[in-house]
Amino acid sequence: MKILGVDPGTGICGFGVIEVYPKPKLVDCGVISTPPHTPLPDRLLDIYDSLHEIIKQNRPDCISIEKLFFMQNISTGISVAEARGIVLLVAKQEKLPIFEYSPNEIKKAMTGYGHANKKQIQEMVRLHLNLEKIIKPDDAADALAAAITHSLISKVDV
Repeated sequence: MKILGVDPGTGICGFGVIEVYPKPKLVDCGVISTPPHTPLPDRLLDIYDSLHEIIKQNRPDCISIEKLFFMQNISTGISVAEARGIVLLVAKQEKLPIFEYSPNEIKKAMTGYGHANKKQIQEMVRLHLNLEKIIKPDDAADALAAAITHSLISKVDV
C-alpha cells in the first residue's frame, strides 16, 4: 500500500509518498513551490496540476492530509484552506480515499506527545523510514509525517 501525505500551503505545499509493506519505505517526497507574487488562482492551478502529476507518477492508494489549524494569522489560514481544498478536489477526482489528521494527532502518533516540535517530528520521520538524513524542507517532512500517521492509526501493515 502507498500513502500520499500532504502538508497544504499556497507558497509551499509539501508531499510525501510512502510504501508501508513489508516495512515503511520512502517512495517520493518534495514540495510544490509557487512564486510569491503570482496571483492566487495561478498558484492554486500549479498545485492542482502538480498533484495530478505526483499521483500519476506514484499511484498512491489513499491521501493523508493535515487538518487545518491556525490560531493567529487568518490571512495565512485562508490561503492554506484554499490549497487544502485543491488537495481534496484532486483526491476526489482521482477517486482516492482521504484521511485527515489534526496537527496534534500527527505529533502524538509520531512521537507519543501531542505538542512535539518540528525537530522531533523530523527525527521520527527519519527513524520510521530508516533514512540517513532528516528530510528537508520541513514541509516535505510534515507531509511524510501525515502519511506515516495514517499507516500507524489505520493499522496498515508496517
